[in-house]
Amino acid sequence: MAFDPVEEIERFHAAINALDFPVIEGYFAEDATYVSNGVGSLAGRGEIMAAFRRYFDDYPDQTAENSLVETLTPLSGRSVWSLRATHSKTGEPLIREGEETITFNAEGRITRVDVTDYKDF
Repeated sequence: MAFDPVEEIERFHAAINALDFPVIEGYFAEDATYVSNGVGSLAGRGEIMAAFRRYFDDYPDQTAENSLVETLTPLSGRSVWSLRATHSKTGEPLIREGEETITFNAEGRITRVDVTDYKDF
């Protein structure tokens, strides 16, 4: 069966929504890169997962949904998303909208994520 970037992005996002850290970690290649205007550039699965854990410590109630997920190449796709969350310590609401491009390797592991928030947060 052919690799489907849309299906994998949807599964990856479902793991994030479930806060299933072992599954999230399993998606990333050891040398993955994660670039976001919110967190900057992260290099390597360990650094990426540490940032994920810090973020979800602050926003454990996040709910996110995709309005679009599309294939760009046989090993990449793009999603347009929105999310809502509440900061666990301050109670401040967080509303974000943006898009991300996710690139996979031949084994189906994420090698690069480029996130663009439509507004600063």
